[in-house]
Amino acid sequence: MILALQGCMAVGKTTAIQYLREKAPYVNISYETNAHIVEEVKRRKLDKNVYEDYLEIQRLWLNNEVLRYHKAKEFACSIMDFGAEEIEFYTLNYPKSIGQDWDIENALKKELEQVRKCMPARTLFLDASEEVLLRHKENDHTRSRNFFEHYLKYLLPLKRDWFIGRENVDVLKVDDLSAEEVGKKVKEWVDFWRERY
Repeated sequence: MILALQGCMAVGKTTAIQYLREKAPYVNISYETNAHIVEEVKRRKLDKNVYEDYLEIQRLWLNNEVLRYHKAKEFACSIMDFGAEEIEFYTLNYPKSIGQDWDIENALKKELEQVRKCMPARTLFLDASEEVLLRHKENDHTRSRNFFEHYLKYLLPLKRDWFIGRENVDVLKVDDLSAEEVGKKVKEWVDFWRERY
């Protein structure tokens, strides 16, 4: 069974995943490991704001996600830190966020078809107000989050539209929850769906 944890940057996904790692050892955690892709993009000097380069970059991400999904399927229950639905969303929507009308659906047809076979059974979308996200970002000194402002202004509205309201997506509002409470609620959600599949 594959589950996925979604949400904006700085919403608390990493903290929730850490809580699961400590309190739910029966769940395999599939981390979004991407250093090798970032390095390959740098090595090839690819620019995500150039159409041809963007296609090459997203091929790397999409293919990586397919491999990651198949590794996660080896376990009885895995939770994806992000996942196939995030890669699909970003691939199709990043160009829109920079004002481009690129035909990504056809250009990456084969890769998107493969990643669409790797969707989770359920997704939990952690949602928070802009004020809470900004506060979390300011309090997190472990990451630079250079992309945060663009993400918040242009991608997050698209992402909420993409995820919220889908029949296999549950939403957890975290504005008034402590990190511990978010962790507990994520674990409760995982346990609830584990019992039903």
